Amino acid sequence: MTHDEKSKFSIKEIILRGSLIAVIISIPSLFAFVITWMILDDLTSSVIIGVLIHFILMGFSLKISKKLLVK
Repeated sequence: MTHDEKSKFSIKEIILRGSLIAVIISIPSLFAFVITWMILDDLTSSVIIGVLIHFILMGFSLKISKKLLVK
């Protein structure tokens, strides 16, 4: 593969796509934490649920990044 055939991302595209992945991973876990804290009124269980959801989404982050970072 020659240098012309390689497709590279610009710094702006890398930052944009990386930020999008971070939002996809962090917003649902924060949302689950806040909703659980409001419903159960227990900080410990809310943190545990938020962390579990965060790690589940981290497991999917590789699949998400492969779809977003392929040009």
